[in-house]
Amino acid sequence: MSPANRYALTFPGTPGTQAPQDVVVVSRTGMTGPGGHPVYEDASGIVRAEISDAGEVRMLASGGHQSPHFPVHAEPLP
Repeated sequence: MSPANRYALTFPGTPGTQAPQDVVVVSRTGMTGPGGHPVYEDASGIVRAEISDAGEVRMLASGGHQSPHFPVHAEPLP
């Protein structure tokens, strides 16, 4: 199965609040991550993730002192 070119990553809202979940669209970059899978990033380049063909997500830091949160769900987009 060929990897998707875009994914919608859904992150949990702020704990202890009624805040909605955050959804970030990421696009394939042409790079591969440490696991050998494609790397995706959002338009700002801040949200970066390695996503396997099985939809497993590994968040990648895009800068120093960053502690990326893990998404609840990765949905391939057309």
